[in-house]
Amino acid sequence: MTDPPRTGVRPAPPPYTRVPVPYTPSSHPIQPAQPVLQKGRSAMTRVLVVDDEPQIVRALVINLKARHYEVDAAPDGATALQLAAALHPDVVLLDLGLPDMDGVEVIKGLRGWTRVPILVLSARHTSDEKVEALDAGADDYVTKPFGMDELLARLRASVRRSEPVGQDVTEDIAIVETAGFTVDLAAKKVHREGRDVRLTPTEWHLLEVLVRNGGRLVSQKQLLQEVWGPSYGTETNYLRVYMAQLRRKLEADPSHPRHFVTEPGMGYRFERG
Repeated sequence: MTDPPRTGVRPAPPPYTRVPVPYTPSSHPIQPAQPVLQKGRSAMTRVLVVDDEPQIVRALVINLKARHYEVDAAPDGATALQLAAALHPDVVLLDLGLPDMDGVEVIKGLRGWTRVPILVLSARHTSDEKVEALDAGADDYVTKPFGMDELLARLRASVRRSEPVGQDVTEDIAIVETAGFTVDLAAKKVHREGRDVRLTPTEWHLLEVLVRNGGRLVSQKQLLQEVWGPSYGTETNYLRVYMAQLRRKLEADPSHPRHFVTEPGMGYRFERG
């Protein structure tokens, strides 16, 4: 029997079959990656969407990509923590009602190693649940259903406040200027219309906490504990009185505050205006 003639063409290899390999997070933990260098202005902002509702995820992905964001999605908390550690997103959009864990636990997990801005998207409307998320480390809270324009505006604001990456910007700012007054954090003085504004030690401490968190929502509990002490976390009447005094001394129109903004049932936000 003779061999078949040589044609110079090698026989095709057998078809390649991909064999899935089970992955067990507990046996192969992903460690948080080292902080990356700050992205240039031309780089796309990376958003991690954490939600188990496909329609909401699809709407967010379409709208974000149309505005030149890079988007990753996670359907549950465990996947979100793994992707955040591996990809280092610039901002996280997080639903609290996840199938495997409460979203607050995801916030705590992220805050163990990163200061990435976290925007909560949730159908939970009660003040206690909002405050719990903010106290855990969320930067903002948007209730469902939400307007896409408002969400995108808050997302852009959170990203701006987080730059440069890995630094607490407000720590390096000695003087904060608004249209009506100037706060000198180093000298612990406030100037309005060319004159010093006399503040009590408590008023100054409250002002300082808000200014150093400029643009961010600070929960009532956090303000009370930082200014008055750990045992005062529920004394919201103290906060109302002193916020009224700050507005009276610094706002052009205390009844319609421009710089010391109230988020009802949640906390306060300082805006330069």
